[in-house]
Amino acid sequence: MAIQAAIEGSAAIMNIYQKDFERKQKQDGTPVTEADLASSQRIESILAPLKIPITSEESPKAHFDERKKWKKSWCIDPLDGTKEFIKRNDEFAINIALIEDGRPTFGLIASPVNEEIIIGSKEVGVYLFKFDDAYKNENWKKIDAPICANNPLVMACSRSHHSGQVLEIIHRLQQNMPPIKFIKKGSALKFFDLAQGKADIYPRFAPTMEWDIAAGQAILEALGGEVIHAKTRKPLRYNKANLVNPYFIATTLTVKHLIN
Repeated sequence: MAIQAAIEGSAAIMNIYQKDFERKQKQDGTPVTEADLASSQRIESILAPLKIPITSEESPKAHFDERKKWKKSWCIDPLDGTKEFIKRNDEFAINIALIEDGRPTFGLIASPVNEEIIIGSKEVGVYLFKFDDAYKNENWKKIDAPICANNPLVMACSRSHHSGQVLEIIHRLQQNMPPIKFIKKGSALKFFDLAQGKADIYPRFAPTMEWDIAAGQAILEALGGEVIHAKTRKPLRYNKANLVNPYFIATTLTVKHLIN
């Protein structure tokens, strides 16, 4: 059902993307469009019959007194990269993650523009496929953990957010694996590059929410990589009282030893 939800949510987004669309500003200052809301409605309506509670960017959030009782929940961003959507640069995604006891155990990231999905869990592995092949498992491409880092090392960076603290990470990496190449990309699409070994590391020293990262963490962990708290070096946790993520570093299997 998560795959169906992502495909139908993508269709709702692209229907609006091809037109003039309305945009507003939420109370926290972030933008929202009718595409965010249309995708949210489609995704939640498809997942609702599973009777698993949902935390989504565009829906009312249950109070932590209720959420802390959840053993399992969905964590959803129906349109990750709204700023990129507004810029019409195609760098936006849908994120769907399953959270169990605070950990992301399944992740799905969809690219509505490329009509492509990457899914992953430690139990079944990581796969990449086109929307048209969603129900043709024989056409899914299995993604294996990278066996070596890129040379030069490739660091994924946000299109819209930057931080001087990243320079400390760059300096540490350059001591071991100079030089470093940089790629900029909006939204969780960066995890497509990390999962496929096209990028090695993604440090983030700017605010994100749980629904921005949970799916990517599940996929990366299924490949032996990690998404860790920038200070404690522990994996990020989810369904917290505060849904804001700490600053983090996402790495593939081949370079995580350089950060820990």
